[in-house]
Amino acid sequence: NISRPDPVLLEVFNNLFASIASEMGYVLKNTAHSVNIKERLDFSCAIFDGKGGLVANAPHIPVHLGSMADAVKALVETSRVDMRPGDIYITNNPYKGGSHLPDITAICPVFSQNGTILFFTAVRGHHADIGGITPGSMPPEARHIDEEGIVIDHFLLVRDGIFREKELRHILTASPYPVRNIDERIADLMAQIASCHKGVEELKGIIEKYGWKTVEKYMGHIQENAEFHIKQALSKFLSGKDIFESSFEDHLDDGTLIKVKVRITAGSRPPHTVHGIIDFTGTDPWHEDDNLNTPISVTRSAILYVLRVIAGVDIPLNNGCLKPVDIIIPYGSILSPEYPLPVSSGNVETSQRIVDVLLGAFKLAGASQGTMNNILFQVEGETPYYETIAGGAGASEGCSGASAVQIHMTNTRITDPEVLEFRHPGVRLKGFIMRRESGGSGRYPGGNGVIREIEFLKPATVSIISERRVYPPYGMKGGSPGKTGENLLCKTSGHIISLPHRVTFQIRPGESVIIKTPGGGGYGR
Repeated sequence: NISRPDPVLLEVFNNLFASIASEMGYVLKNTAHSVNIKERLDFSCAIFDGKGGLVANAPHIPVHLGSMADAVKALVETSRVDMRPGDIYITNNPYKGGSHLPDITAICPVFSQNGTILFFTAVRGHHADIGGITPGSMPPEARHIDEEGIVIDHFLLVRDGIFREKELRHILTASPYPVRNIDERIADLMAQIASCHKGVEELKGIIEKYGWKTVEKYMGHIQENAEFHIKQALSKFLSGKDIFESSFEDHLDDGTLIKVKVRITAGSRPPHTVHGIIDFTGTDPWHEDDNLNTPISVTRSAILYVLRVIAGVDIPLNNGCLKPVDIIIPYGSILSPEYPLPVSSGNVETSQRIVDVLLGAFKLAGASQGTMNNILFQVEGETPYYETIAGGAGASEGCSGASAVQIHMTNTRITDPEVLEFRHPGVRLKGFIMRRESGGSGRYPGGNGVIREIEFLKPATVSIISERRVYPPYGMKGGSPGKTGENLLCKTSGHIISLPHRVTFQIRPGESVIIKTPGGGGYGR
């Protein structure tokens, strides 16, 4: 009887689906060319059902995973009738499930023998450049999405085994701001194709082993199981009451307000009837003069991540996690941009603040560093480079914050010094150390940030996109806030200049950039 899940088989399928996504990640890492995907692991792999609902993912990048489902669903709506076995589509459209333009998603349908779509495999990778007015495709000063790079809207990349390279090259170059280092883009996309194919192969293997009816049923069961665990987690905030209500707000460094209200109701038979509302009414309007706008799909990713965190059990991140909550994102807010508003900073920075206000509303922890500390550069004669830099995690009840970690919506590695200097000989890593005493004090102290200094040996264009340089990461329940971050330019004379939190500038040989990342907030007095 497969209508009711067997606990053992449920755990088997939980791990089966997740392990397939992990295998896809190994293939991508091993076949990719760029530092960004091969070394920093800035990618995510996942499996979706035939309607585009997230079934399971590997433990990759949280900001990718919730939004990828929207990209797959948008493809289903526009292209399902034209799909064939072996097709691969690519997209980065932030208004249709994309995050920001450098994140290109490859999507592959998995067909049954009678032509029905059973699954989709999908791989999202951050490409080091996709065009735009600055190297790295994340210009802080962008006013229009085209200034951030090339928008790709479900382009058919592979059909009947043919890689449509000529058409792809045309898309990537037919723009006032074409892609830099196009050969690397193509190499990484070919790696994403291989990764999708690995997922297809593995899924067909489990269908052959267990039968489609069993696989289909357990695909539903693991989503129902995730839904129940989220309801169970939400019910703990009720503490025997019928209603839990809490609100919280925080600011981006330019003063933009991000506000949320959380409401949980018990219903007639908790935890089965527990229901939540997450309402961002009161959040400031979208920005027309910068790119701090966050696509709706990224906002949903942040919510999905926080719900997965409060679950407190090891369940796959999937579509079931969102079923117990209604999400209200007011039209016209910074969390609901429309074409042609730019979004690249919103994906990496505003998304972190969404997590901060949600955790603040649940009163679970001090704020973590609240930024990805993005640095992008192109040295004269070299290819573009991008990295995010770790910082301090917020403390929580019974647990001090971790130091020098990627936190919340990012989960990438830092590039090894040897790899960085070999692949980009125009720079030298001058220092990378813990930023002592940057975490907030408290009964449980926040984690420390880091100090990273990169010296430039040739002229270069540099962009920095960061937050928490003005508003510090808050402490919780009497804990002190973490220290704000700092961006500095060290001249050849030794003179230190303070840089804005979002800036693009030219750097000269012998000068270096110093990034001091924020610490996490403390917890308890």
